[in-house]
Amino acid sequence: MKRIGFVVLIFGASLTAFPQGKIDSLENALETAKGDLKVKTLNEFFRAYINSDPVKAIEYTRQALSLATEIDDQKGMAASYNNLGVAYRNQGALDKSLEYYLISLQIYTKLGNKEGIAASKSNIGNIYSFKKDHGQAMKYYEDAHKYFMEIGDSSSMIKSLNNLGNLHNNIQEQEQALKYYTEAYQLAERKNQPFADPINNIGNIYFKQGNLQRAAEYYERALTLARKEKDNLLTLNVLSSLGEVYARAGQFKPAQAYLDSAMILSGEMQAFLFEPNILKSMALNYSKQGKMKEAYETMMRYDVVKEKFMAKKAAAKLPRWK
Repeated sequence: MKRIGFVVLIFGASLTAFPQGKIDSLENALETAKGDLKVKTLNEFFRAYINSDPVKAIEYTRQALSLATEIDDQKGMAASYNNLGVAYRNQGALDKSLEYYLISLQIYTKLGNKEGIAASKSNIGNIYSFKKDHGQAMKYYEDAHKYFMEIGDSSSMIKSLNNLGNLHNNIQEQEQALKYYTEAYQLAERKNQPFADPINNIGNIYFKQGNLQRAAEYYERALTLARKEKDNLLTLNVLSSLGEVYARAGQFKPAQAYLDSAMILSGEMQAFLFEPNILKSMALNYSKQGKMKEAYETMMRYDVVKEKFMAKKAAAKLPRWK
């Protein structure tokens, strides 16, 4: 069964929802902000809306770019171009995204802004990773990691190590991937910055290798951290993985418990991407118990939700803006 994983971590964009209070504060600030402060505020609105309303997010960052260009705010221009790269990356327009990231990198390099250079290089590495140009992805990821080390940004170092692990895993260099994942979570522990992704990714590698016991150990650790971080998407991912692992291991009761929890959370989050995998694992769990009627009915549900998901995926590839 195909694993659902997190391929890359995007730098310079919010991955969690902004609280309404923060948005209200930005709206108040925007009323009086001028010059580069207004540019910064407009770009903050991009981060606030990129996950919930991407069209509105684009409008804000285009306003920021227009004003930054008018007043020659180079840093604001670089941030705006990075935001546009994030937006087009989310839409699957990888070439357009790469174009904006490269402009952002050019400006940050001119400014000598190491933090911006590192973030841009990491995001460019992400695009090349999606395009399966692994050589270019490796180059940009490694460069980004060096810059993060130079500026002592431990949080970004942890994420870049995780990205390097993902890249090596994608090219079937699992031992090197394990090395990067291990470095990532150990650094996170030393810096007291809980981060579940690399631990979950180690579980994925052990699962691929057929070592179900080790996979379950790492998934359990990842689940504890994901819940502590209130990362519901990763929690859902790990619950689904644990359900499948325990089903394959013949531990039917915990398998069903994890899969039931995953299905409930999937519905609450409207994260329907996960439902086909969850249902397929449920069907496996039933069949291994000899409950063929339940297995058949569950596979029928799997066919229905998979067809719906594929239809939505096809619709999502249609361009939403020019």
